[in-house]
Amino acid sequence: MQILDFIFRLGVLFAIYGFIWSLFEFGLRILNQGRVRSTAEIYLIRGVKYFFLADVTFIFCFENNLLNSIGANKVILAGLILLIYFIGKLQKNQTNSAFFKIAGKNFSNGQKQFHYRFEVAIIALALLAFSSFWFYPSIAINPISVLLQESIVNIENTPIFGFIFKIIGFFFLLSIILKMLNSINFLINGKKNGDQNMSNDSNSQNIESDNHFDDYEEVDESL
Repeated sequence: MQILDFIFRLGVLFAIYGFIWSLFEFGLRILNQGRVRSTAEIYLIRGVKYFFLADVTFIFCFENNLLNSIGANKVILAGLILLIYFIGKLQKNQTNSAFFKIAGKNFSNGQKQFHYRFEVAIIALALLAFSSFWFYPSIAINPISVLLQESIVNIENTPIFGFIFKIIGFFFLLSIILKMLNSINFLINGKKNGDQNMSNDSNSQNIESDNHFDDYEEVDESL
């Protein structure tokens, strides 16, 4: 139950963080006055977003909100959940990019730039930063991350908004469980099915070889 509760709270954290960051990006769009962002600018902002998400997630792993006590099991589980979350974002951005290419420029709103290598690079850097926080936790505790963490906690404790984000966290928990079950099912049954298919192919080849007779065998049997 503690694991499920931890995943649920991570889902709430990711949802509230996404909400806060959407407000930040909205403010940037107002300042830019509708200017189309360059690819470098898009991935710079997204890289900062992923970095601080990894940072806040690491802070969330401290035991009882004590900044000098880290839960090793929580860090490992949080890193796994963070990886699954980033992979989901990668797939979503890739799908949106494909849709915008089909729909045309009128539907992209200037945000259709997608580069798979850049996406993988910023995800890898965010995960690397998350891992490095284990050895240098003082880096994770900075004014921006602490402010974000406190804002997330305050929003979570708000009656109306907190309830909405908890519903989102519940569905996040379900999606993570389903993804883990699908992965386990693939590792178990996928391998078995592969071995079974190879066995069936081998058996079919043996049957074909048994049913094959050359001219010498036919003449020999007639004698």
